[in-house]
Amino acid sequence: METTLLETPALATLPSLDRALLCARVAEENKAKDIVILDLRKLTPQFDFFVLMTGGSRRQIRNLAEETDAALHAVGDVRKTIQGYEISRWIVQDYGDVIVHVFDEDARGYYSLEELWADAPQVDWKRS
Repeated sequence: METTLLETPALATLPSLDRALLCARVAEENKAKDIVILDLRKLTPQFDFFVLMTGGSRRQIRNLAEETDAALHAVGDVRKTIQGYEISRWIVQDYGDVIVHVFDEDARGYYSLEELWADAPQVDWKRS
């Protein structure tokens, strides 16, 4: 008996900038506040972009994480890890070269990633 393996071609993953822009647009569609993309390509070899956003409630924070994951999954990306989902004050999703941070207002201010990575230029995602 012969078994035929069906090969499913992998979806072509978009470049990291395009994926970061996609996350920002999904965040805006889902009413996130203070959406920022930091370009870290010249500062670290570990990742290319941070996408930062703030949600107004635990429910919205979870929704933002889920919607960005669904959008990236639709273009062939696979999340490597997620942290903070249960507490939902700061959810971090790792896509390798794009890291998505979804904060509540207090955590965003406390950790202040924009200040920590002050040398990173911000991407004008609304014009890109």
